[in-house]
Amino acid sequence: MAQKIIIDCDPGLDDAVALLLAHGNPDIELLAVTTVVGNQTLEKVTRNALAVARVANITGVPFAAGSVRPLVRKIETAAHIHGESGLGGVTLPEPAFSLDPRHAVQLLIDTIMEHPPGTITLVPTAGLTNIALAARLEPRIVERVKQVVLMGGGYHTGNLTPVAEFNIRIDPEAAHIVFNEKWPLTMVGLDLTHQAVATPQVMAKIAAVGTNPAKFVVDLLEFYGNSCREAEGFEHPPVHDPCAVAYVIDPTIMTVRKAPVDIELNGKLTRGMTVTDFRGSAALEGCHTQVAVKLDHGRFWDLVIDALTRIGEVEL
Repeated sequence: MAQKIIIDCDPGLDDAVALLLAHGNPDIELLAVTTVVGNQTLEKVTRNALAVARVANITGVPFAAGSVRPLVRKIETAAHIHGESGLGGVTLPEPAFSLDPRHAVQLLIDTIMEHPPGTITLVPTAGLTNIALAARLEPRIVERVKQVVLMGGGYHTGNLTPVAEFNIRIDPEAAHIVFNEKWPLTMVGLDLTHQAVATPQVMAKIAAVGTNPAKFVVDLLEFYGNSCREAEGFEHPPVHDPCAVAYVIDPTIMTVRKAPVDIELNGKLTRGMTVTDFRGSAALEGCHTQVAVKLDHGRFWDLVIDALTRIGEVEL
C-alpha cells in the first residue's frame, strides 16, 4: 500500500524537487502540503508551493499556509541560496487552485485525526515551527503519527553555522519540541544529504526526460548549483529535501543508525546543533530517534528520474 504522507515545506529549490518526487512516485499518497517561513518569507514560499503544484499537475491535495515566523527567534531566510523569490532561476506559472482556508497547523491536526492511527508519516523539509505547534495544540497526534522523517540537522556538520543546519537553527525551540516528542523520528541530515549531489551525469538524465517538469528541475538545479558553489564551495549541489521523501519510499536506500538526538538552545557557538549521542547501547534504552548515515546515490536519483517520467508532460 502507498505510504500516506504530509509534506511541511518552505520551497525552496530542493523542496520543489521533494514535492515532485512525492507526487510522481506510486508508493506515496500525498495527503496535504503545508508551508512555513524558512528559505523565504511565508508569502513567497506558499506562492512557490502552489506554483510547483501547477508544474507537476498536483490536484486534489490541500495546500495551506502556516507559521509566518519562528516560535521565539527573528526570521532568517536563505535568499543567498534560493534567490529572492525562493525559487530562483525559473519562471513560475500561475497557481491552478487556491489555498485551503485553514491554518497549516489546523490542516495537519485535522488530517492526522481523520486517519487511522499509525498511517500518516510527517515529512518536514523546513523549520519545524508548524510541527511543534501542532503537537502542542493537539498532543494526541503524537501517538497517532506513524513516524516523522525530517530533513534537518547533522550529527557531524552544519551549514548555517559550523555545527547547526539551517532548518534547525532558524527555530531551535520548535526543533527541541519535535525531537523530544516520543514519535519515531528519522533525521535525514547534512551528513546524508551532502551525498545526494546532482552531478553532470544526473543532470543529463533529468534533461533527457524531456518534459516541462523535467526542464523545471534542470533550471532549478542549475541555479542551485551556482548558489551552492559560490556560497558553500560545492562542485555540484547537494539536493537535500528529496532525501527525506526517498527514505519513506524505500528505507533500504539509506543506512541509518539509532541514536538519541537533542537540540542545543543556549550555546553561544552551538545554538541549533543536533547533539547526537553515539556512545553505545546505554544511550539507546527507550531511544525513538535515528539518523541517516549513508546514501545509495544511484538508486536515489533513479527514484527522482522515475517520478519525473511518471508525471509526464504538463502544459504550462
